[in-house]
Amino acid sequence: MVRINGIDTDCAGTLMSDYLASEGYDIKRLAVELNGAILPKSEYASTTIMDGDTVEIVSFVGGG
Repeated sequence: MVRINGIDTDCAGTLMSDYLASEGYDIKRLAVELNGAILPKSEYASTTIMDGDTVEIVSFVGGG
């Protein structure tokens, strides 16, 4: 199992970029923390989510 934003998810073996796309995230407007470290956007397509990983995804919303 993988814990994403506090919820256990069965997505081990999935590329981060594929997971984000499947969930409808706009990668231009988010930050991903993988196991306590910020994951650079340039690594989304080459990073495989592994069993036991902890992922936090934060979306940025503009406003005023």
